[in-house]
Amino acid sequence: MSDRPGIDTAAPPSGTGCVECEEAGGWWVHLRRCAQCGHVGCCDSSPSQHATAHWRATGHPVVRTYEPGEDWFWDYAAEGGFLGPDLAPPLCHPEDQPAPGPAGRVPDDWRDHVR
Repeated sequence: MSDRPGIDTAAPPSGTGCVECEEAGGWWVHLRRCAQCGHVGCCDSSPSQHATAHWRATGHPVVRTYEPGEDWFWDYAAEGGFLGPDLAPPLCHPEDQPAPGPAGRVPDDWRDHVR
């Protein structure tokens, strides 16, 4: 556990992609990992914005980027970013998984579908 509310350093990520997009056959731009329960959802630039929807549904306020080479956190409730503790591995989706992704489901005109 972390001293900061909304972070459980022992919670593993739910998978390598957005849970809801995987179930629906959707796609994402970037991924965010809930720092409290490990749920992986898509970012607000993605068509479905599942990471923010997870916060609204659960009240879990903190996400960590789930992108390779990045280590920042975002607190939805405080509307601010910060650097935080290491979470349970893995810290990002597989490096060979493209962004946007997943491979084979991203439309050629994906930029027309994002903010």
